[in-house]
Amino acid sequence: MAAFLAFLAGLSALIASRRRRRVRTPAQAAIVSPPKSTVIARDGAVRSAQLAELTLAEEDWRRMWNATNLENLARTYWLFLSRVTLGLIRVVYGENERSVVFLARPLTLLRFDAPEYVIERDYGSVRWQIRDGLLVARSGRGCGFLALAVTHLEGGSEGRVRVLIEVEVANFYPAIAAGFSVPAYEVTQSAIHVLVTHAFLRSLARLDLAKSKVGRFAVPHPDVRAAVVRVRDRVHK
Repeated sequence: MAAFLAFLAGLSALIASRRRRRVRTPAQAAIVSPPKSTVIARDGAVRSAQLAELTLAEEDWRRMWNATNLENLARTYWLFLSRVTLGLIRVVYGENERSVVFLARPLTLLRFDAPEYVIERDYGSVRWQIRDGLLVARSGRGCGFLALAVTHLEGGSEGRVRVLIEVEVANFYPAIAAGFSVPAYEVTQSAIHVLVTHAFLRSLARLDLAKSKVGRFAVPHPDVRAAVVRVRDRVHK
């Protein structure tokens, strides 16, 4: 675990250097996470909500807002996690689950159930239940979840659309806090999570989404902006 924490410290420096680079993108992404974006309850449960406001052209919004790209957004998140760690952290897919591993199994940091999707007129989300893993306290297995949510905001300027994108971890019981201390968790795993998530949210300004491996929603819903679709995807991605 000490080696892993040392790696995370190096990762922090890597992401910090990338954040200083300015590139031209078709959209603008601004981090709008609350000052206290991570809260730890008395029983040790963690809730972390990282948010960004994305401003993009209306035609891009209409092109991208469909079930297919919500699925692709989920795939983009997992690929970003692997790429930003130079492949040291990988996502391994299995039937009805996925695992975040350090180099390879059995170093499984987090294991998730298959995703659940919610798609509404101006809102979409994908959510993974957290099963277990080295970063999960024994008492917290099966309790927490990770979710990505996209919400269309009112008040965009002419020809531009505002979108709120949220990455939420809730009811998560970290093994570091249980085995060491809450401060140890806050300055290691929690700090790295916030840094990586903010980097991911900023990267969405490129409007470049990865293609889902399975394509559960490969054919967009004919009128997703007027539909309510609730599905439980039991196929791995």
